[in-house]
Amino acid sequence: MSTKEKDAKGLIMVFTGHGKGKTTAAMGMAFRAAGHGHKILMIQFIKGSREYGELHAVEKLSPCFRIVPMGRGFIRFDQKSPDEEDRKAIREAWKFSREMIDSREFQMIILDEINNAIDYGLLPVGEVLEALKKKPEGLHLVLTGRNARPEIMEAADLVTEMKEIKHPFHRGTRAQKGVEF
Repeated sequence: MSTKEKDAKGLIMVFTGHGKGKTTAAMGMAFRAAGHGHKILMIQFIKGSREYGELHAVEKLSPCFRIVPMGRGFIRFDQKSPDEEDRKAIREAWKFSREMIDSREFQMIILDEINNAIDYGLLPVGEVLEALKKKPEGLHLVLTGRNARPEIMEAADLVTEMKEIKHPFHRGTRAQKGVEF
């Protein structure tokens, strides 16, 4: 890594909104970074063991790019009493995330669907804000997921909101392999 790269300011970037493409945008940035030889880690807060295309694609970019699914799959719950197993999975993902952020091993860490975890009340926004303040200087952090909190967006250097205009799901079209998973 050149001196210029070592001195680079790591950015905090947020991809949010109700439109499709938040994780995809983060992965596009990761592919670009991997092309420059950077090490990238994506920690998935919601997605679990279900097989999907990103996992297979990233295997080809190893060891530059790694994805760690830590969730239990799509969460459906009553916000007043979230499932304890979901809460536990999110806490474990957050603990791992903090360790990886502090490790200084990566140039980019993607916290996939962390905004959802915060919105669902499974992760306190204050803990995330504190981690953003203390992140290593050269580390790029990418936070994805719907309903990003205003405090998270304020702390970010870049915020992009995906807006849904039209989606085939609303016409009864099921999720397509290679498009949604």
